[in-house]
Amino acid sequence: METTEKRNITESLLAYCERFGSQNKAANSMKGVSSATISQILNGNWDLITDDMWRNIASQIDFNRKKWAAVGTSLYKKVTAILDDARINSLVMPIIDDAGTGKTFALKRYAMENKRVYHLSCSEFWNKRAFLAELLASMGRNYAGGNILEMMNEAVRVLKKQDSPLLIIDEADKLSDAVLYFFITLYNQLEDECGIVICATGYFEKRMSRGLRLKKKGYEEIWSRLGRKCIYLGGVNANDIAAICEANGVTSAKDIDYVISESEGDLRRVKRLTHAILKKRSLKAVEAN
Repeated sequence: METTEKRNITESLLAYCERFGSQNKAANSMKGVSSATISQILNGNWDLITDDMWRNIASQIDFNRKKWAAVGTSLYKKVTAILDDARINSLVMPIIDDAGTGKTFALKRYAMENKRVYHLSCSEFWNKRAFLAELLASMGRNYAGGNILEMMNEAVRVLKKQDSPLLIIDEADKLSDAVLYFFITLYNQLEDECGIVICATGYFEKRMSRGLRLKKKGYEEIWSRLGRKCIYLGGVNANDIAAICEANGVTSAKDIDYVISESEGDLRRVKRLTHAILKKRSLKAVEAN
């Protein structure tokens, strides 16, 4: 790995540690990274730091090695406004939109740029303990040896003593019912003291509707605490896609129109199409020479 890239990762790591308030807490939030390793990197002692460790750290602090320019889309601005409102006023807000609209990018960026904001990217494989472990890790807390009750109490204790904390539960539609019920406990113990934003695809709202119709355990309590309505973000529009294309080197009106028509509003598809256009342009340039 080149020195310039290591220097950039070090700068990002310093900002990451500042957000947590200490190197120990930052280390607790990462997997396979010790406080001593962080200290060595920040002090410029890089000789014993392997490239694998550099890459491990870069991936966990969301350092972007690829030259892909991010753009503040209309959805990004809407998500940021919702997160600000939830954090400042300790509100609970469920937001939904289709896959590939940039929800997670906006949530992660907000968490990286604001203190006392904790972003969980959920997995269908999580059980209760895994959920709480990830929650405590996001706070920089060492949860080793604790049982589920102790872990929940520690998470609540940490959040209660903070000024305007925000918990972001991303991809919540992947959680099992048993883990989703934790939301009831978190709400009950943190009401008016911590903002909570739940983010998912439209499947989450359908799941809620089905659970309510079947009178499944806990669904009425969850739906009530969510305000009985999800906020639909509205996806990205043609202007957003055009701005992304231009920021990443695709400036031809014909190419931009092609990306808009072929992407179906999916930013992952936009990235792939943009890459294909740039690659084709590069090959033509080589052939011309």
